[in-house]
Amino acid sequence: MGTAAKPAGIGAALRRREDPRLLTGQGCYSEDFSLPGQAHAAVLRSPHAHARIVAIDSAEAGVMPGVLAVLTGADYIADGLQPMAHAPAAQSPPDIRLQNTDGTPVAAPRQYPLAVDRARFVGEPVAFVVAETVAAARDAAERVRVDYQPLPAVTEAVPATAPDATRLYDERTSNLVIDALVGDRKETAAAFARAAHTIRLNTWVQRVTGAPMEPRAALAEYDPASGRYTLYAGHGGVGRPRRDLAQMLGIPETQVRVISRDVGGNFGPRNYTYPEFALVAWTARRLGRPVKWVSDRGESFLSDYQARDLTVSAELALDAEGNFLALRADKLGNLGAYAASLVPLTKGTELMSSLYHIPVVAARARAVLSNTPPTAPYRSAGRPEVMFVIERLIDLAAREHGFDRVELRRRNLVPAAAMPYANPFGMTYDSGDYRSVLDAALTLADWDGFAARKAESERCGRRRGIGIGGYIESQSGAPQERAVVTVLPEGAVEIVIGTMSSGQGHETSFAQLAGEWLGVPEDCVRLVTGDTDRVEFGAGSHSGRSLRLAATTIHDASQQIIAKGRQIASHLLEAAEADLVFAEGRFVVAGTDRAVDLFAVAAAAKAGSALPEALCGPLDGTGDVVSRVSSFPHGFHVAEIEIDRETGKVELARYSAVDDVGRAVNPLILHGQTHGGIAQGAGHALWEQCVYDPGSGQLASGSLMDYVLPRAADLPFFATGISEVPSTSHPLGFRGGGEGGITPALGVIVNAIVDAVADLGVSHIEMPATPERVWRAMQKAKG
Repeated sequence: MGTAAKPAGIGAALRRREDPRLLTGQGCYSEDFSLPGQAHAAVLRSPHAHARIVAIDSAEAGVMPGVLAVLTGADYIADGLQPMAHAPAAQSPPDIRLQNTDGTPVAAPRQYPLAVDRARFVGEPVAFVVAETVAAARDAAERVRVDYQPLPAVTEAVPATAPDATRLYDERTSNLVIDALVGDRKETAAAFARAAHTIRLNTWVQRVTGAPMEPRAALAEYDPASGRYTLYAGHGGVGRPRRDLAQMLGIPETQVRVISRDVGGNFGPRNYTYPEFALVAWTARRLGRPVKWVSDRGESFLSDYQARDLTVSAELALDAEGNFLALRADKLGNLGAYAASLVPLTKGTELMSSLYHIPVVAARARAVLSNTPPTAPYRSAGRPEVMFVIERLIDLAAREHGFDRVELRRRNLVPAAAMPYANPFGMTYDSGDYRSVLDAALTLADWDGFAARKAESERCGRRRGIGIGGYIESQSGAPQERAVVTVLPEGAVEIVIGTMSSGQGHETSFAQLAGEWLGVPEDCVRLVTGDTDRVEFGAGSHSGRSLRLAATTIHDASQQIIAKGRQIASHLLEAAEADLVFAEGRFVVAGTDRAVDLFAVAAAAKAGSALPEALCGPLDGTGDVVSRVSSFPHGFHVAEIEIDRETGKVELARYSAVDDVGRAVNPLILHGQTHGGIAQGAGHALWEQCVYDPGSGQLASGSLMDYVLPRAADLPFFATGISEVPSTSHPLGFRGGGEGGITPALGVIVNAIVDAVADLGVSHIEMPATPERVWRAMQKAKG
């Protein structure tokens, strides 16, 4: 393919190239992988939230027709294998590092893929059964006899911290994993002492689950000749599962290959290594044949890593004019039975002051173990929780102390002239004009026209409220990424990179980057990801890192290609390099019509004739980046809701958002990402919750009949706008845009709900704001 078609490049709203393939059933998801001779596995999961495992009898199950193996945690340890590769205390700069105030190290308990001494949450794997068919494996799993000694369970964070709380681990003195203090307690106390106004909020941001479209699955094979394992599983990147699996199996990373193609939903929990990854690899070696395991939806609810679950007590101090003086907070995160990650607690702590200038802060950040599945980063890890808290505090302060809620925010926003700005937790914001974004959001939402819409709702017998909220998030994540870009003579450009898409449109936006810098049409760009045999290094998709680091690496590789291509073109055109101009995919001798395109240059380099040896071979470039500097996307959102007076049902009537992404590579994809994030935020604010019985620890919301996800009919069409103030901490000005939709949505929607019932005296409603909860709040206020 030649370069006649002009590339759309950066800023073009191209439709996603990958959609026709996915919509016509040509995708390849985790369950789609199959190998000749594969066996099938089922997991026996604990029915108890907390129980001692006295004995496991697999004799009956082991002789059932088609059964190949029944394995337990004792077998796993006997084979010399290692625990799960969690590293919760690991944190990359520039994120703050939470440390125990008493100086003790952050020590996380070990988790094995199969429970050994105790089961610590309902759904924890206890035995792994492999058989010729899925049905045979599941039937046999039901015949495994486990002698459990039930123990008291604790599922909520606050009770888990009590001195007399049931301890999940006998060797620990408490269930706390970390207890850290951040900020200046003395200065904060002094600021509160001189404040004219203070406001307090005690709240709980409830636990939710990712509920991806594609339940988890894993397939593994073992080659005895090479001693090499191959794992097929959907993931946010192939580098981490290879590293984790090698650690658990006790082998070098070179002996593990991981393949992942399309991923049907991620949002963060898919970025972690799950027990079943190790179990299929281990049993494939033991049995000498591939082993496949596929989760059903019920297992996903029981065993997927979950998210949020943060208890917060926070206070805001203001002077008489409404200037913020100080913020203090006590945050308690529920880690579940094992400490998979402290990222949500860390990132949520370091950004509690949000877009606002708050001179001093003091925060206590704790995390505790409980008899529930582990929690992990979930879209915009930790930020939606704290943005909810600060935006609710501002609305409460405005109503209680007589300030206009918009002007109170505008007064306290960090001004553009103060950039770069160091927030009181030590995070340095790169750039942005927060006041302009606020004004743009108000205009997009037609804030001034709300009174007329409210009057119309009242005429229809419904209450209407409007809410506003801002946000900021830090995008850091794993600092290293690599892209290898190769121009192929047959008319294609290949990009091999480690970050993976789970719906973000990488095949389109990465092609736009290459099109911009190499001058080739987007449809000739091929993206290669998801195979550790091709991807030398890559840290996957998380923390808004994909586009930021891909842009840097693809740009650097493209510049290397152009530099080498110019040398080759100078031989082909018999012209000095200084006389060559590269534009629109062609090297042109300045002032003439003599030119050669990029693909012809690649063909000449491959042929090698009449070229110096140093210029022969592939026309390629490698971009490596190690970036330990964050960029800080931000924005303001506005929501309008209507409440049915008789039932308390909340309807999201309008939603408007303006988000700053630095530079927009593909506005259409960015708007789509924002829409998806808003939908997730609305689900959290209005419907979603993992409900556990506090006595037994049983999951009461373990199916899509009980766990309410937002549906298209529940949502309006969102009005979204993009602000582009280039990031000063990124060499090309980019910030990510995939998490902005969800980050402020919780606070914005609850602010709107409270606004609709504030005249009754309702000052706060907890999430999820279900019809019952809203109805009860109205009835209590009326009473």
